[in-house]
Amino acid sequence: MDKKQRIIDAAIQLYLKNGIEKTTISHIVKEAGIAQGTFYLYFPTKLAVMPAIAEQMVATVHEKLMQIDRNATIREKMLNCINILFSNTNTYQELTKLIYTGFTQTEEVKQWEKIYSPLYAWVFEVIEEAQSNDEVDGKLDAKVVARIIIGAIESTAEQIYLFDDSPITQVEHVKDNLLRFILNGLN
Repeated sequence: MDKKQRIIDAAIQLYLKNGIEKTTISHIVKEAGIAQGTFYLYFPTKLAVMPAIAEQMVATVHEKLMQIDRNATIREKMLNCINILFSNTNTYQELTKLIYTGFTQTEEVKQWEKIYSPLYAWVFEVIEEAQSNDEVDGKLDAKVVARIIIGAIESTAEQIYLFDDSPITQVEHVKDNLLRFILNGLN
């Protein structure tokens, strides 16, 4: 494993265990097994690691999206996209909270849209292909709609898994309604 990845992994582990405020660069480099100067070759501050953590999360989701059958219907692709994003949010609840916390404390938040560009691009391609097959409204701006769809799915998953204090009992019902909402919007 390269040194940058060791720093990212150590930061994730320590941020989750101790919180961002209590974790220092000294803690991170000790956990990563590298010299403190090496840290600064990759990141100027401990919060500058946040975009790298977010990129890792997005890469995981994107990899799963790329495995969806290209010949699937728009409905199947959107359902798979919803399932992947919901599953990721559920699996990585604490890490997702950590990323948001870290991003809101820095100027790094400006990188958010760039980090999410692979997810937007995947949905954009799905929409464009569906438009060419007359499956969805050809007048829609696929780039704008792609961002809306990813935002809606992620926000809904976060409401369920991160912010809702009530027991999670109707996840499938929520996902079904979200899918219907997206498909109706595309037509």
